[in-house]
Parts: sequence; C-alpha cells; structure tokens
Amino acid sequence: MNFRALVLLAAGGSAALLLGALAFQYLGGLPPCKLCMWQRYPHVGAIGIGAVAWLTGLGVLALAGAAAALTTAGVGVYHAGVEWRWWEGPNTCTATGDIGGMEASELLDQILAAPVVRCEEVLWEFLGLSMAGWNAVISLALAGLWLLAWRARG
Repeated sequence: MNFRALVLLAAGGSAALLLGALAFQYLGGLPPCKLCMWQRYPHVGAIGIGAVAWLTGLGVLALAGAAAALTTAGVGVYHAGVEWRWWEGPNTCTATGDIGGMEASELLDQILAAPVVRCEEVLWEFLGLSMAGWNAVISLALAGLWLLAWRARG
C-alpha cells in the first residue's frame, strides 16, 4: 500500500474514533470525563497531521501521526487502568455548559444540575473493554499504520 493510502487510513481512523466519541456524547447522552477529553486531542492532531502529510507527501509527518496515536493510546491505557481501579485517576471531574452572561443564581442552578462524570465509571463497554480500552487498542493499530506509512515513504 502506498504512503497516501496509509495516511488516509490512519487519519481516517482517528476521525472515526473522534466521531464515535462525539456520537456517544451528543446522540447517546454519555457525557465525557476529563480523561475522555484528553483522549480526543491527539486524534484531532492526527487528523491535521494526516491532511498535511497527504497533501505534501512529507514522510516525516507520519512519525508525528504515530506519536499522536501512541499518545491517545497511552491515555486510553491509563484511563482503562483507572476504570479497573489499578491506579487512581485525576481528582477533578468534568461538567458541561456555557456560563457566559449568566447571573449567579443561574450559574448555581447549572452547576447543581450538571452531570458529574467520574473517570472510574464505565458508561459503555463491549467485549469486556470500555471506550477507553477500545481507544487504546484501535489507536495502537493506527500507530502501526502511521509507521507503515513512514516506511512506505522511505
């Protein structure tokens, strides 16, 4: 397989994982925790790296794509470990909502009504793996695609 096809697969995989996470959030009603959000950022980077690599043909960018995929895989492993209670997660929780222009009473109502999402709670799983676990597994495969793309570019 050639460089551009591998880049398209790797960046497309990150786009698919990111779209899946957004679907779970906005269509499935599963708000993300802090670690869930941390897993998304490297995918955004990988998509941008993929676009530039595909357009320019710069093989070294595939190494940056692999680093992004390995970063989100690492956060996914860490998050899965928190879910399995192998180690402690962050002490902060995530809430959603826009607070711009709110009065104090409205802000307090929103804070009290906001979902508290704990990183150790598994909101969805398939075949014994949570979303964080699946992100780790698939992102490792995407890192492999990025490395194949780098190798194909020579």
